[in-house]
Amino acid sequence: MTQTLFINARLIDPVAQTDSLGALLIEDGLIVQVYEEAAPKVKGALVVNCAGNCLAPGIVDIGVKVSEPGERHKESFRSAGRAAAAGGVTTIVTRPDTMPAIDTPETLEFVARRAAIDACVRVLPMAALTKGREGREMTEIGFLKDAGAVAFTDCDRVVTNTKVFSRALTYAKSLDALVIAHIQDPGLSDGAAVTSGKFASLRGLAGVSPMAERMALDRDIALLEMTGARYHADQITTARALPALERAKRNGFQITAGVGIHHLTLNELDVADYRTFYKLKPPLRSEDDRVAVVKAVAEGLIDIICSMHTPQDEESKRLPFEEAASGAVGLETILPAALRLYHAEMITLPRLFAALSLNPSRLLGLPSGRLRAGAPADLVWFDPDAPFQLDRATLQSKSKNTPFDGARMEGVVLGTWVNGNLVTGAA
Repeated sequence: MTQTLFINARLIDPVAQTDSLGALLIEDGLIVQVYEEAAPKVKGALVVNCAGNCLAPGIVDIGVKVSEPGERHKESFRSAGRAAAAGGVTTIVTRPDTMPAIDTPETLEFVARRAAIDACVRVLPMAALTKGREGREMTEIGFLKDAGAVAFTDCDRVVTNTKVFSRALTYAKSLDALVIAHIQDPGLSDGAAVTSGKFASLRGLAGVSPMAERMALDRDIALLEMTGARYHADQITTARALPALERAKRNGFQITAGVGIHHLTLNELDVADYRTFYKLKPPLRSEDDRVAVVKAVAEGLIDIICSMHTPQDEESKRLPFEEAASGAVGLETILPAALRLYHAEMITLPRLFAALSLNPSRLLGLPSGRLRAGAPADLVWFDPDAPFQLDRATLQSKSKNTPFDGARMEGVVLGTWVNGNLVTGAA
């Protein structure tokens, strides 16, 4: 295969936590050599002059919803793959909250086949933790893991039956399977559309206390202490949950945590005039919560940033706020949105890519997320300072429900490589 040599690159290395000029050589889908200074001439290599722009490991996005099977009109593997490539995402880890849920090996194998045929990026499927995501009976975790499931989750449905959840955690522990949970106390959060507080009262919207997140996390940590399972909280969005997470990590539990990009860059005031593209699950939080969570990412307490890509059609969103479906697309906007934190000097680029690429790779046992010889040539080349105004009509996703429509952003993807192959860009 042809070698590709990237020169004049600003290499973002999340392992070494460095941001420096250099060069990089790839061949046969792998990184062959990283040069700290100017690269020597490589005969026959395709040369990509990065012109001083950033070259980083491709983003590994945990928690992407692709609506196959059942709702292909919202998002297909083909459209999700194009959206991911356009956003610098080289691996998408898909959720099982489809119609029907991905809770059997047969359904999982169908999804894997469709992804392999249609998606231009890597696709790793998760499977449901309980049958039908109904919280009553756990799935065949062993068979699903053998069929390729990389983690087990009921997504935004909380397993309220503690006995069922503890048994699932115990069984997952015996198989070294990863369980991903949504931390919201369902009793408090039922029917809520926003975070409770003065703003919710002024808007007349049903709210949920941030304490619902803390209560759910406390329960799950107690079950981790009992079972010793590997556990990931999909989204921690409040300051009140952070001390419990810190204690659990300090006590040696196998716990990691993520946060969606929208909760890092938006707050409850963005709901403003009942704009349903800002209706998320969990709801957007206060500015104090947002800043606390950004700080937790910068310090490494929260491990992972994800898009929590949730496509919804126009009919689901063009409804009164409390009736509208929750969720927003994020595959194409995760990088420029994350760069808002970099431009605000709240986080460095190497630390940002640790959360976007290295840590999710480590969590799932993947070799990606690294700029070193032998790692997969899954790369994103981007200009972190290039300005643009987002037009949702231009998004590659079938659904256009982004809260960033019309927003002025910085950070343009110039090229994305998966397994050494250029999948988007004009390099």
